Amino acid sequence: MIENYTIIYRLKKSRLPPLNALRAFEATARLLTLSAAAAELNVTPSAISHQIKTLEESLGVLLFRRANRSLILTADGRALLPGLSDAFRRIAAAVRELETNQRQGVLTVSMLETLAMHWFMPRLSKFQAAHRDIEVRISTTTRMVDFEREDIDLAIRHGAGDWPGLAADFLFPLEILPVCSPGLATAAAPLKTPADLARHILLHATARAGDWPDWLNSAGVGGLVAARALTFEKTNFALVAAMKGIGVAITDRHIVTDDLESGRLIAPFDHVLGLDTGYYLAYPVERETHPKTRLFRDWLLREVAET
Repeated sequence: MIENYTIIYRLKKSRLPPLNALRAFEATARLLTLSAAAAELNVTPSAISHQIKTLEESLGVLLFRRANRSLILTADGRALLPGLSDAFRRIAAAVRELETNQRQGVLTVSMLETLAMHWFMPRLSKFQAAHRDIEVRISTTTRMVDFEREDIDLAIRHGAGDWPGLAADFLFPLEILPVCSPGLATAAAPLKTPADLARHILLHATARAGDWPDWLNSAGVGGLVAARALTFEKTNFALVAAMKGIGVAITDRHIVTDDLESGRLIAPFDHVLGLDTGYYLAYPVERETHPKTRLFRDWLLREVAET
C-alpha cells in the first residue's frame, strides 16, 4: 500500500503546471511588469498575478520579489525563464509553420463548365496575384461532388443551399434570360419583342432543358414555335454559338456579366426570369476554419459583391 501511494504521489508531483500559468510567468519575467504581460496576453494584470501565484504554489518556490512596485526575478525564476521562453518560441514556430503549410499548396474547386469559362476564369488571376502560394485547380462537372471520396476542397453549385453536412455561402440568385450576338439582334429579323424569337434559331442545352420553355411562358409567348432549334450538351457550347451569331441562347444572367459588359453578347429583352434557386459556395462544415478555405471564400464573396 505504501509503495502504491509513493508512485501516485510521484506521478502527481511530475505533472506540468497549468499552461496559462507558465505563459503568464514567461511574459512577466521577460517584460518585468504585470501590465505589459497582461497587454501581451490580452488579459487583466490581476489575472496575471493570480496565474503567477498559482504557479509558485504549484512549484513550491518564489519566482519574483517585489520591491518599490517593481518585479525582480529570484534565482528560481531566472533558472526557469530560459527554458520556458525557448519552449514557447518553438511552439509559436510550429504553429506558424502549420499555418504556412495550410495557406500553401493546391486548392481544388469544382464548378460547372459554363460558370468556370464565363465568370470564374476571368477573375482567377486576381486570386493568384494575391495568393501566389496557392495553386487553384478547377474541376468541372455537372454533379454534386462527394467531398469524402474525392479530392475536392470546395464546390460552386446551384440549388437551395441546404446540403447536409456542408456549409453553403450564397453567391447570387439564378436568373435566366436570352442572349445573342449584337449583329443578330439587328439583322434582317430584329429582336424587338419575345414574339420575334419565332424567326430565329433557339440554342438549347440538354443540361438545362427547361430554361427556354420556362422563360417563354413567363414572357407571355409560351406557345412560340421557333424557326429552328439547335441542342448542345452544355450551356457553354450554346453561348459560344450565340457569340458566333448562330442563334439565341438562354443562360444565367450572372454568369454572362462580363460577356454582356464587353459587348460579346447582348440581352435583347428586359424580361428576366428569377428562379427559386441560386449559386452557392459549398464545402464540408469541418473545413470552414481551414486557412485556404477562408482565403478563397473571402476573396470569392468580395468578387461577387463587386460584380
